[in-house]
Amino acid sequence: MDFLWLFLTYVTFLIVGIFAFCFLSERSRTSLDRALHRAGAILSLVLPAWLPRRYKSCFQTRNGAFVILHLILDILVFAEYSWEVLGYCLELEISRPFIFLPYICISVNLYFFYRCCAADPGIVNKKNEASYVQLYEYDCILFHPEQQCPTCQITKPARSKHCRVCGCCIHRFDHHCVWVNNCIGGLNIRYFLIYLISLTLTAVSLAAVIMAFLLKVVLLSHMMSAAYIDPEGHEQMVNIAFIIQHLFLTFPRIVFTLGFLGILVLLLGGYSSFLLYLCLSNQTTNEWHKQKGRSLALDSRKGYSKGLWGNIQEIFQPPICHKKDR
Repeated sequence: MDFLWLFLTYVTFLIVGIFAFCFLSERSRTSLDRALHRAGAILSLVLPAWLPRRYKSCFQTRNGAFVILHLILDILVFAEYSWEVLGYCLELEISRPFIFLPYICISVNLYFFYRCCAADPGIVNKKNEASYVQLYEYDCILFHPEQQCPTCQITKPARSKHCRVCGCCIHRFDHHCVWVNNCIGGLNIRYFLIYLISLTLTAVSLAAVIMAFLLKVVLLSHMMSAAYIDPEGHEQMVNIAFIIQHLFLTFPRIVFTLGFLGILVLLLGGYSSFLLYLCLSNQTTNEWHKQKGRSLALDSRKGYSKGLWGNIQEIFQPPICHKKDR
């Protein structure tokens, strides 16, 4: 069963890489953050000089590397799907709308991915400073009046934050996303939400088609009722481990792709659910993180919620749009 160890190594490497990215991109002054910074200082003594500069260029300045990586991953997954899975599914006469659904999902996803990359998240400058200040009241807990941004030299509107990566203040700041090389703010949060949901549905539809194909292969080959001779010469009925091994040896790239998609569905599904919760409760990631860090009592801050329908309307019809129309 060496293939299982290989697959486990692949999954472990992927998960460790994702968590390393999350930890290294975190900027809060937590004990873990301080420990990582100390470890980085020690590693800088033995690592080549170009590596810290490369890290800084990728995570602390605007850089399109992750946009390119995002597109490369899309291309690789759909190349494998189109090259092998689609052909097999057509031969096995699996429902055509079902097997072409991932192409519809990725088309929607790429459109909103572009909108996330290109849209103005709500940059606050001296020209629009006054109108942004009027949009939200200061709660005097997370956001205080008359605070100045030392970099932009403007009054900071409530719910705004200065992004060190983009070098500007962002209206209703949520977070900076390296995958779209842009901040997520009041004016593009709707694009980001649909982008995340459509990406999750793309991964789910791909995984569903691949699982349907592999299941049909197992059923048509009558593998569940088959038997084999073990090394000791005894006849054994096949089990799930044997079937997985057989499928892996027969369709290695397809099984690896399915494993990658499975992990992606869990991560994207979890994050999409979290972001949807924030949107429905009219919170931002920045505000949620600040409240968590300060351990505020539930009744100490009313927040900016306007009710379920009002919160949804604010996401998809940002209040700044109405001011522009006037």
